[in-house]
Amino acid sequence: MARNNSTPEQQSVRVLKVGERVRHILSELLARGEVHDVTISAHAVSVTEVRMSPDLRQAKVYVKPLLGAEEAKVVKALQVNTAFFQKEVAKRLGLKFAPKLQFRADETFDEASRIDQLLDDPRVRRDLDDE
Repeated sequence: MARNNSTPEQQSVRVLKVGERVRHILSELLARGEVHDVTISAHAVSVTEVRMSPDLRQAKVYVKPLLGAEEAKVVKALQVNTAFFQKEVAKRLGLKFAPKLQFRADETFDEASRIDQLLDDPRVRRDLDDE
């Protein structure tokens, strides 16, 4: 049995690289309209991030429909078509095991907007201007 002599840093770089490759594959599938689903075809969907598990068997895929329109409906449609996406990712990735995809709505844009609103508060501006 072969031993894995790579360092934890090298393993984490590999996890990031595989996650980025999965993101590109999914983005390409969505951009080309290769999914035969009415809901997905009607929306422009952006794959913002893919977080891989250390063993590369699980992938959390964060997506955001452009303009945030019908986000829950789009995520549900992606979840319904998970088998198609997993098959395509497995074919194009060439790993020993194909990652199991879990589609989720990306909340980072909403969080950034909330932080911007907090920073625009007059009381916060007053405190920041004092410095």
